[in-house]
Order: sequence, then structure tokens, then C-alpha cells
Amino acid sequence: GGFVQDKPYSLTVGATEIDLSGPWKYKVGAVLSTLPQLTFFQYMPTGVYNGMIAPLKNYTIKGFLWYQGESNTHHPGNYHFLFKEMIALWRRSWQLGDLPFLFVQLPNFLASGEQTASSNWARLREEQRRTLDVTNTAMAVTIDVGEDNDLHPQNKKEIGRRLALGAQRLVYGEDVVAQGPFLQKVETRGERLALSFTSIGSGLMAKGGSPAGFEVCGADRKFYPATAEVVGDSIMVASPLVEAPVGVRYAWADSPAAANLYNQEGLPASPFEAYI
Repeated sequence: GGFVQDKPYSLTVGATEIDLSGPWKYKVGAVLSTLPQLTFFQYMPTGVYNGMIAPLKNYTIKGFLWYQGESNTHHPGNYHFLFKEMIALWRRSWQLGDLPFLFVQLPNFLASGEQTASSNWARLREEQRRTLDVTNTAMAVTIDVGEDNDLHPQNKKEIGRRLALGAQRLVYGEDVVAQGPFLQKVETRGERLALSFTSIGSGLMAKGGSPAGFEVCGADRKFYPATAEVVGDSIMVASPLVEAPVGVRYAWADSPAAANLYNQEGLPASPFEAYI
């Protein structure tokens, strides 16, 4: 509960808006004595599964929608393994085959800034992206709908729309562009790297100018900001500080404000890290 600092608050009814900023007056309506300490099952091993998943196993379902990962950003390195195991367990629990599993990649959060190797949010997004190697899965990219001062984005309608697009294609077989560009391959072109993508829809585009948010590295794995340009269905990236690039990453920050790669349908590219 409570308010989020620096976020505007108001009551709006039609054209009338009442600003809620400033000091508040209140009246104590009741006083509750201290309650005994509770045991929260969600913090105990198997607590969440037995309390919220196991009771649903006798229901026939069409698939799963999953939005989680924030609490794992302190230790993102094993998320890919744990996530794959959880998906497999849930599918075994229902015994309905490889049920569709759609999930949300972590949104942008915290103050925007330059890319940094220590970004746990970026690392966990990469762990989530890698989970697309599990059959019958889809991921909604949300690095453009989050907020720097709120863990839970207010624009849930857009997140829901992107999940719905994934379901239309993955679950119902509709011929729609369901996701933004996903890295497919990295190739060397002299001092540049050529990046090819899937899910480009009607073509690649960079909002607001040239593609931004890219970095490249040499054999020392030290990343430097890179320039990028759209060449047909590919992106060419390079840096004058890296003569022989072997690695590239995109949108590698807690809040990657510079990231602007989309397909023509308006769906953002997923952050990634890749090496030749």
C-alpha cells in the first residue's frame, strides 16, 4: 500500500480532475491491536504451488499466462533452468501435452541510464528470452511500457494486448504478427556485425531516428557503445573502439531508454546478448 514517490495522483470523473498531491488530513476511525505473527505460505518451499496451482489440476485449461521475475533479479543466473523446470512440471501436472505457455519479459524499471554489465534486470530478461527454446512458448516484450518508479506498470492493457497477440498465433493458429523482432543470427562483416531477426513483420524500424541501444565487444568481452543501421531485414553494428567484434548486446540496462528497434507493426525487439 501507500503512494509511489513522484507519481501523479488524482481523482478524475469525466472532465473534472481533483489533484491529490500535498498534505492529507485524516481521522482515526479504529485502532487494531497487534495480531499474532503469521506464517506466509508463499515463502515456504512448495507453498505457492500447493496453495495456488495444485488445486486447479482437475480443470481443463487451454494454456498458461505467466508474469514474474522481479523477485529473481537478485540472482538471475539460474532463472532459465528454474523456469524450464517449472514449465515442464506444470505440463506434467495437467497431463494435456505441451500446453501453450506465454510469459511476459520484465519491463523497464528503475532510473534510465547507460548500459551496464552489472544490470541484473537485463540478465534476467536474457534468461527469459532463452526460455523460448522450450517448445510451444511465446514471450511478450515490455521494455517500453514500464516506469522508473513503479515495479508494476500501469499500462497493463498494452501488456495484455501483446499476450493476446501471442495467444492468437501460438494457441489459435491465426496468421498475425505476434511479437517484435527476435535475434536469429550474428555474422561477421569485416569490422561490423550483421544481425538477422525473426518476427520482423512488415520490416524493421527504429523509432525516432537511427537504431540505438547496441553495444559490441572484442575477445576481451568488454562492451562499447555501437552505431547501428537498418540494412534491409538486418541490422549492421560497429564501434571504432572494437576492431574485431565477436559479441553484441541490445537494451542491456535496467531501464533501456535508448532502445528503439521495432517491427513495422509497432512491437519492440527483445533485448539480447549474443556471441559469434
